[in-house]
Amino acid sequence: MTERFGSLLVPAVLLAALGGGCSEGRGGPIPYNAPLAAPDAPTIVPLGSSYRIAPMDTVSVKVFKLPDLSGDYEVDLTGRIAMPLIGSVAAAELTTSQLDQALTEAYGTKYLENPDISVGVKASTRRSVTVDGSVKNSGSFPVTGPVTLIQAVALAGGTGDDANPRRVAVFRTVGGKRQAAAFDLTAIRRGQAEDPQIYPGDIVVVDGSSIKATQKSILNSLPIFSIFRPF
Repeated sequence: MTERFGSLLVPAVLLAALGGGCSEGRGGPIPYNAPLAAPDAPTIVPLGSSYRIAPMDTVSVKVFKLPDLSGDYEVDLTGRIAMPLIGSVAAAELTTSQLDQALTEAYGTKYLENPDISVGVKASTRRSVTVDGSVKNSGSFPVTGPVTLIQAVALAGGTGDDANPRRVAVFRTVGGKRQAAAFDLTAIRRGQAEDPQIYPGDIVVVDGSSIKATQKSILNSLPIFSIFRPF
């Protein structure tokens, strides 16, 4: 995925949701080893006017004659993008034309006179598995069906040198809500826990000391209390 996680970095999202620090072990409010519900069935549509933006998508925003405001922006796990001047803007579940309108109104109200803005989807996660955090090659990987958590991490080249494999978060849409669960990759590798299925649209984040500050901040704001509880 083009900026794989420069512009699609789950957002790596871990510390608060997975445990606050990077200690070598389990922890955090997300429960371990509970059975995972299957995700909502994907809506297979072309990336056209009817496509609705998803968390971790990358959107391209072009503001006519204002290159400083134009660029590729990551949709974070909460479904928002951070824009210059106007700050956080809701993007998830909007079409590109709806986001275009929202940005036009936001900039036009205070900063620009009759702004000319266009929005496109540069990278979509709805048909891919996104793997981020302490892995060797974070990014979004196309899949045609379910894979296991071990296989998903392998798509990203495996865990990084600073990884804490005992804390791995999976973010998924269930019942129309963004939800999360935690897994112990070490226990799975030893055959002490089941290797859960990962589906297109899932976001997998491996804990580690190199988690980005912005992603830590997102996790700190997520009130995750139980398996697949909406956040």
